Amino acid sequence: MRIVHLSRRLVAVHRRLRFALRRVRLPVLGVPRAAVVAVAALATGVGGALAQADSERSGDLAVARVIVKYKEAGILMRQALAARGGSAAAARESAHGPQQAAAMTLRSGIALADGRAIDERTQVLLGRGLSARELAQRLAADPEIEYAVPDERRRALALPNDPLFAGGAGVSPAAGQWYLRAPDAERRSAMNAVAAWEIGTGASNMVVAIIDSGVRREHPDLAGVLVAGYDFIADAADARDGDGRDADPSDPGDWTSDDQCSIGEAASASSWHGTKMAGLIGAHTDNSLGMASVGRGVRVQPVRALGPCGGYDSDILAGMLWAAGLSSNPVANPTPARVLNLSLGSAGSCSAAYRDTTARLEAAGVVVVAAAGNEEGLAVSTPGNCPGVVAVVALRHAGTKVGFSSVGPEVTIAAPGGNCVNLYGECIYSIITTTDSGVRGPLRATYTDGYDYSVGTSFASPLVAGTAALMLSVNPGLQPAQLRAQLRASARPFMTADAFPGVPVCHAPDERAQDECVCTSTTCGAGMLDAAAAVRAAAAPSGGPGEGDEDAGSGGGALGLPWLLALAAAVVVTLALRARARRRCAQE
Repeated sequence: MRIVHLSRRLVAVHRRLRFALRRVRLPVLGVPRAAVVAVAALATGVGGALAQADSERSGDLAVARVIVKYKEAGILMRQALAARGGSAAAARESAHGPQQAAAMTLRSGIALADGRAIDERTQVLLGRGLSARELAQRLAADPEIEYAVPDERRRALALPNDPLFAGGAGVSPAAGQWYLRAPDAERRSAMNAVAAWEIGTGASNMVVAIIDSGVRREHPDLAGVLVAGYDFIADAADARDGDGRDADPSDPGDWTSDDQCSIGEAASASSWHGTKMAGLIGAHTDNSLGMASVGRGVRVQPVRALGPCGGYDSDILAGMLWAAGLSSNPVANPTPARVLNLSLGSAGSCSAAYRDTTARLEAAGVVVVAAAGNEEGLAVSTPGNCPGVVAVVALRHAGTKVGFSSVGPEVTIAAPGGNCVNLYGECIYSIITTTDSGVRGPLRATYTDGYDYSVGTSFASPLVAGTAALMLSVNPGLQPAQLRAQLRASARPFMTADAFPGVPVCHAPDERAQDECVCTSTTCGAGMLDAAAAVRAAAAPSGGPGEGDEDAGSGGGALGLPWLLALAAAVVVTLALRARARRRCAQE
């Protein structure tokens, strides 16, 4: 019975379409009218099923929804105008807007269905077998189309419920995670991650590797966030875990004693540096616990290369290649990363080893983000000064360069790095992130605050790395050069010197230290990080190739069974017409 019912439905659709075709001439050159009728009938029948599915299951992601506006002087609109009485007023007064799914099915080679009309030249088209972004890209290439954009679902703006995000009474610092919110007159360098999350909160298959000191897995805000990592510290004494390289990237603590790293250097407590980076990039968000992260839904891969007194280049480089899936030594990486965060560095030019490694990573489509360095206005550190690396300068809340941050022409962009405007001993604009309270070994999972504060280019870098992961989540096809270009183009301009009386303008790095200064595009990168604008640029149809775009120009990637059936019907009808024409010629 169901098959009979479908056949009757298609026959009815066929009759309606044949009547419509007598009134409107479809702009399909060189195709017999009977073939057009056969193709359009089946396409419209499929369209009815699509429309019904869309109305019954509006949240079904298998239905791609695209808003299409047709060109006013195009063939489709001129024919539709003639059918409605021949005047623009008649078109505007019509209760029905454009319904061009049948025509666009023939033009695009994609089975489409009519959705709601928006105005006299704009409607929704529905399709299956490809994403809304891919469908929009293909339709936008048609000369009849003024624009085609995904019909996205919007939600009321809501802030995450993590208590440290909002700040306020009882939270230290009271400003909370000010750097994730929209910029205002006081906190000009805030990166507007909140608006970026309305576009995308990060894909669960997007991995960001942190080449750092390892991580404390037991932190509740990191539970389920971490994927398998590796410990690349080859020297057992430096590793402090009883052996050399192994599959456990846990951080046992990097505390030091007096004179351990260099003569005259004082002892230091464990930094839990890698755990702090992991929290900024991917801590659980909107879970009523602790803090929010930039990447929210992305995964973090801990790659341990730093111990007491730092780490050797050989361990760092090996960890970088392994994290990207370019090395299987000592084992293959089951979850290669698309973004690497290196909140590490030292003075000096980019070595041949780092140049080779970063070039290989770029060729593999892996984005490398690195801190510019904390050398008080001196030159950018290695690896931030290597070609192709996204080097990040740190900003004060007001938008000027933080005193400790390095500067230079190699910098890509600037982001919040925390700064201590002190109030009764509390650092008001520090960076909140995950950490451990242990002075030497791990003791208790906790968060940094205005007293145990975090500031530095180390903390600006993961904010950019998390943003890069959001960009790649909405457009996995972005290549590193494209992503860097979009970060630059979407950045907000630096404040001018007029806004900061008495503060010098940053100058090119030399041997003189420079503390707080007004950033320029030659010292601090293209501008201040705007996460929302960067993710929006990546998500736009022109934001670069996306997943599955290899055949975007062919129009053949979405040919499903309905379209193939329609095409077969067209071929049959065409052959029948040709046979009839030959018989007539023979009779004559």
